[in-house]
Amino acid sequence: MSGVDTPGMIVVGASLAGLHGAEALRLNGYRGRITIVGDEPHRPYDRPPLSKHVLSGELAADATELPQRADLDARWMLGQAVIGLDRHAHTIGLADGAVLAYDKLLVTTGARARPWPVESGGTLGNIFTLRGRDDAARLRAALVAGPSRILIVGAGLIGCEAASCCRSLGLPVTLIDPNLTPLARSLGTWVGGVIADCLKDAGVTYRPNAQVLRFEGDATGRVVRAHLADEHVVEADLVIVALGAVRETGWLKAAGLMADASGLTCDAACRTLDADGAPCPDIYAAGDVARWPISLYGDRLISVEHWGNAVAQGGHAARNMLAPADDQRPYDHLPAFWSSQFGINIKAVGLSEGADTVAIVHGSRASRRFLAVYGREGRSISAVSFDQARWLPAYAEAIRIGGAFPPIRDASDQDRIVSGLPGFPPPRRVSGSQVSGSQVSGSHVSRSDEARHA
Repeated sequence: MSGVDTPGMIVVGASLAGLHGAEALRLNGYRGRITIVGDEPHRPYDRPPLSKHVLSGELAADATELPQRADLDARWMLGQAVIGLDRHAHTIGLADGAVLAYDKLLVTTGARARPWPVESGGTLGNIFTLRGRDDAARLRAALVAGPSRILIVGAGLIGCEAASCCRSLGLPVTLIDPNLTPLARSLGTWVGGVIADCLKDAGVTYRPNAQVLRFEGDATGRVVRAHLADEHVVEADLVIVALGAVRETGWLKAAGLMADASGLTCDAACRTLDADGAPCPDIYAAGDVARWPISLYGDRLISVEHWGNAVAQGGHAARNMLAPADDQRPYDHLPAFWSSQFGINIKAVGLSEGADTVAIVHGSRASRRFLAVYGREGRSISAVSFDQARWLPAYAEAIRIGGAFPPIRDASDQDRIVSGLPGFPPPRRVSGSQVSGSQVSGSHVSRSDEARHA
C-alpha cells in the first residue's frame, strides 16, 4: 500500500446518510478535512424514484443526484472500494492500495441487493436486482425492449412497486411470494390482502405461497423459465429479484467490530461497538448499515432502511462525532416509510413486529382508503395509512408515548373501529438453493419488506 495521507474526518459511503453526515459536520462548525469515499462512481443520489419514476421513464437515472445543503469543501473519492479498517492505526485501506488516515470515521456504506444464488441460475442474462442507480438504468432499458413475460420474485415494497410500474407500462407481470399476501411480514395478511386485491385489479398474476427453486436459461444464457417448489414452471424472459438486502460490512471482517451481514452494531449514540461490546469513540455509523438499540421498542437492536432514518441518523452521528465524550446524545427515532403503488399512497410509522392485534380506525379495507393501528399487549406500536394520512401524525405521537391501543376513539371523521388479527407469517429461513419472497434477516426493517430507499 502507498503512504498514509493527512488525517481528518472520513465518511465511508457516498450515500444519503453519508451526505447528511458530512453536511452536519460542516453545519456544526467543523473546518478540517472531510473525505467521502464511495464504491459507486456517482455522487449521492435519491433512491425512492428508482423503483417508480426511473423505471417508468418519467425521470432519467442520472437526474436523481441529491442537492447539498452546505458547502462541503470535501475530497470526493468515488468508484473506490474500501477493503479494510485498521482501528489501531486509524486507517482504512482502498482496493487501489491507498491508505487513508482518519481522526474519526463515519460508516454509511448501506446495503446491497440480495442476489439470486449462482448455483440456481443467478448468472443468467435478464435477471435483475433493483438497489442502485445503475440497476435502475439497466432495468429501465430492458423494460423498454418490451419483454413479454416478466417475473418478479418477492412481494415486498420493491417487488410491488416494480409490478405497479410494469403494469403502468402495459407489460405482463407474474409476482411470486411464499406468503399468503404481499407485505405479509411487515403489514400482516389482514392488511396485506388489500394489496393483493390491487394486484388482481391491475392485471398482475399473483402467486402466493409459492417458492422458486431455480431458473433455467436458453442456449444464449438468458433466463427463460422458473422452476417452483410445487413442480410448476413459470415462463419468463425477464426476472426481477426483490429479496431484501445484505449490509455492506464485508470490509470490516477483520476490524474487530460487531458486524455481520445484518449490520454494524452501535450503541444509542451511534458509536460502533467492538467485539467485546465496548463503544469505539472514533468510529460511528448511520443509515442502512447501522444496527442500534431503539428505546421505544425495549432497546431491541434494529437496522432501518428508511429514507428519513438515513437523513436523521447521519446528522445525529455527525453531531456526536464533534461532541465530547460526556455529551454523547442518544439517537431517538420512530421508524417511518412510504410507498406509492397502484395509485395508492402508503405511509407507515413504527414497527409492527410482535403486534397481537390490528384495528381499522378510519375508513375501510373495502374502500382501500383507511388507517390501521397495530397493538401489542394493549399499547399502540405501529400505524399505516392507505390514502388516509390525516390522522397519522397523531398516531405517531401516541406510539412515541406508548399510548393505549387504539389511542383515538372520538375523531370527528371516525365511523367505527374494526379489529382483527394481523396475520403475520412465521419466521422463514432460507437455505441451500431455495430462495423465496421477501426476507427479513434478524431485527432489521428492509425496504423489500417494509420500505425505504436511502
